[in-house]
Amino acid sequence: MNRTEFIIATAIVLFVAFMFGWFSNWLVNRFMRVAQSDMNELDKMAQQLHESEEQRDQAIAYVHQREAELTNQLAQTEAELRAAMDGLRDARHETEELRAYVQRIKTS
Repeated sequence: MNRTEFIIATAIVLFVAFMFGWFSNWLVNRFMRVAQSDMNELDKMAQQLHESEEQRDQAIAYVHQREAELTNQLAQTEAELRAAMDGLRDARHETEELRAYVQRIKTS
């Protein structure tokens, strides 16, 4: 094999390697390419996800607000219950005093 044949053989091998690389790149890009309809669907899904997250945040805020309202209402109800129980205790004590007084008057 002389020098010219060696150069031609090397050029052919390099050209074949180049063509193989180019073809491989084309195949990879062909199969990995995302279609426009897929992109539209991904955009739609991203928008729905964003809206869902906003609704979740609103729901969490509502739950916290409602929990605060119910906690406040419970505290007020407990305060009213304590006041009613104190009033009932005082009324019972007064009733016992009146019974004792009436009993003393009857026995006198």
